[in-house]
Amino acid sequence: MSQGNKFNRRSLLKSSLAVMAGGMAGVNARKLEGEPAIQNVNPHSSPSQLKITDMRYAIITKPGPSPCPLIRIDTNQGVYGLGEVRDVANYQYAMVLKSRLVGENPLQVDYLFEKIAQFGGISRQAGGVAAVEMALWDIAGKVYNIPIYQMLGGKWRDKVRIYADTTESDDPKEYARRAKERKAMGLTWMKMDLGIVMLKGQPGMVMEPSGMSNWELRNQPHPFTGIEVTDKGIERLSEYVDAVRGAIGYDMPLSMDHLGHIGVNSAIRLCRAFEKYNLEWMEDLIPWYYTDLWKQITDSTTTPTLTGEDIYELTDFEKICQMHAVDKIHPDLATSGGILRTHKIGDMAFRHGVPMAMHFAGTPVSCMANVHCAAATRNFLALENHSLDVPFWQDLVNGIEKPIVNQGYITVPEGPGLGVTLNDDECKKHLKPGTGYFEPTPMWDEKQSFDDYIFS
Repeated sequence: MSQGNKFNRRSLLKSSLAVMAGGMAGVNARKLEGEPAIQNVNPHSSPSQLKITDMRYAIITKPGPSPCPLIRIDTNQGVYGLGEVRDVANYQYAMVLKSRLVGENPLQVDYLFEKIAQFGGISRQAGGVAAVEMALWDIAGKVYNIPIYQMLGGKWRDKVRIYADTTESDDPKEYARRAKERKAMGLTWMKMDLGIVMLKGQPGMVMEPSGMSNWELRNQPHPFTGIEVTDKGIERLSEYVDAVRGAIGYDMPLSMDHLGHIGVNSAIRLCRAFEKYNLEWMEDLIPWYYTDLWKQITDSTTTPTLTGEDIYELTDFEKICQMHAVDKIHPDLATSGGILRTHKIGDMAFRHGVPMAMHFAGTPVSCMANVHCAAATRNFLALENHSLDVPFWQDLVNGIEKPIVNQGYITVPEGPGLGVTLNDDECKKHLKPGTGYFEPTPMWDEKQSFDDYIFS
């Protein structure tokens, strides 16, 4: 190396240090003037020193899927995060994780998720893991003063489309009238529940073994019930679809759910019978884990198929998407691992050409977690809402544009984190009887077991 090069590099280094020193002096000067030295950070929080100090819960009840346990994760710097266990799940799914979180830095979201992910499972069993994940993102957004969607890479849309169903009726005309009312509310996407329950007590419509227990009817997987729909039953169910389509027209998507525990062949026959109604999808015809059977149904009809609300693992979604076993997926963020994993599921599905709708039935806390994820996920279709008829639903939170659901859309919040705070007075009105409001939880401070250790 020549002396000239040494001199030039040494000069450059000195110049750089001088510039840096000047910059620091400028920062110090601004600090003296009262301006924060670090922009976009909560002035009450020092991120590197942030620690989780507590975790508490409150259980909200409402019409529809309920109860809905809310959790709050507190820190040593006054910043807290809100999350929600999936509807009709137990708060204990979340609280058992407290002993593994206290003392940790909540900003290490991915690390903490992997630490507790093993305690999640299918359906409601994942509710605790997902609730914690929501709360961690809420804290991170508040600390850095940005909405969650921005931490996912930014948003594809400013408003998130919602879809909703309505209450069933034994009378197709009444069912159609209720659907028309939903459209008048501004909804641009409808779903109807239409299953063999509508045929109950009508002879010749459903072939069903007599004397079946409630467990057989509700818990036994579809292929093992022996239940099949007859031609007469299919004709009757078609009357409902025809009536609803006549009421809302063909200018908006119409999806279908809750068909009952019927066999694969009946599922195929129903899909084919409904092809002329141009449904957006038929949902959860059989359990999600029968991937080959799903593909058999999907390949047998032009009516789109969909599943996913009970799936926890990304790899299970990936298998379904790779095989194109269904036409569309439908994760419930409170089961599918929370905000980031559901976003990753959407990105994975996009690579396979599979659209993603989102299942949801909780309070505005979980709703906002879904909204941020949906806003940041390119192949998103629509988000479910089960609370259009719950008068106090949107009053449970503050800090967001209201009405929350406006002409079939939810505006993506721009506030930090989830973008909402709890309306304490309203929440206390709807607590599960006999429960408190974010009371101390010392009984969950101790680790309950050492089943998270690896000994092999």
